[in-house]
Amino acid sequence: MRILVTGGAGFIGSEYVRMLLGTADDPATNSAPPCDPSVVTVLDKLTYSGNLENLAPVRDDARLQFVRGDICDPTVVDEVVAGQDVIVHFAAESHVDRSIEGAAPFVTTNVLGTQTLLDAALRHGVGRFVHVSTDEVYGSIEEGSWTEAWPLAPNSPYSASKAGSDLLALAYHRTHALDVVVTRCSNNYGPYQFPEKVIPLFVTNLLDGGTVPLYGDGGNIRDWLHVRDHCAGISLVQQKGRSGEVYNIGGGTELTNAELTERLLAACGIGWERVVKVPDRKGHDRRYSLDITKISDELGYAPRIGLEQGLAATIAWYRDNRDWWEPLKAAGAGSGAA
Repeated sequence: MRILVTGGAGFIGSEYVRMLLGTADDPATNSAPPCDPSVVTVLDKLTYSGNLENLAPVRDDARLQFVRGDICDPTVVDEVVAGQDVIVHFAAESHVDRSIEGAAPFVTTNVLGTQTLLDAALRHGVGRFVHVSTDEVYGSIEEGSWTEAWPLAPNSPYSASKAGSDLLALAYHRTHALDVVVTRCSNNYGPYQFPEKVIPLFVTNLLDGGTVPLYGDGGNIRDWLHVRDHCAGISLVQQKGRSGEVYNIGGGTELTNAELTERLLAACGIGWERVVKVPDRKGHDRRYSLDITKISDELGYAPRIGLEQGLAATIAWYRDNRDWWEPLKAAGAGSGAA
């Protein structure tokens, strides 16, 4: 089986590649079904958040092929997609704050780039197209949890662009009978996450003796999912999901941003004097919550890495891998907040 992973040098995509090639850390916690690809091709533009060092553990695997290129470039995409059996599509602009500052790159990459890939997949007869999306397409929910049938109501340019790409992918299934499945995940964390996102931003700031920014009253609620559990869920959908369906992938642990901050402070042995309150983000969604009944009942998915275990391992990884994140911080990464 030949698998193309777009955005495979990014945070989640590289975890998926390492998992496919059998080198994900601590395989005992990896609930993904076995998959033994003959070739894994990574297509990545290597923008600011793409990093070849994320693939260092598998760079010597003969099954890995790397192509530097843009999913919006139809010539590059056509060449790379030819001969592939499966596409797992991670490549996206994904930072909400950046999308508020300027939406154009998000629409271009997330919508037009996805359309370019879908056209190539249809042209070359790709067997399955897995479109990786986000719970943010649902908007915000005060009570209960979103099922896959919930209407989409995105509130940021980022989430609107992802909702557009979701609908486009599903339209290719309905119009052209392309074998498309869509996954929507909750907030990811784990090793190799670019330090503009809240957990690596806070951890690296604290390790360097700095402060951490907390949006508004800190009451915004997110469900936290370890990247390894997310990739295990994607693998289940890739191999056993029903064509044309959407599957929510969640972690089952909801925290306010203030509660998350408290856990990170405690884990680093630091008090609240390091927290700086900042004005709330524009259009800041109050609460996300996914219902994962569908993927659990149909495919046997269950998150295996508890938040306490996962956070401890993540903090330890950043403590032990300064050579990975210090250059990124020096280059200007780390402008977000919780």
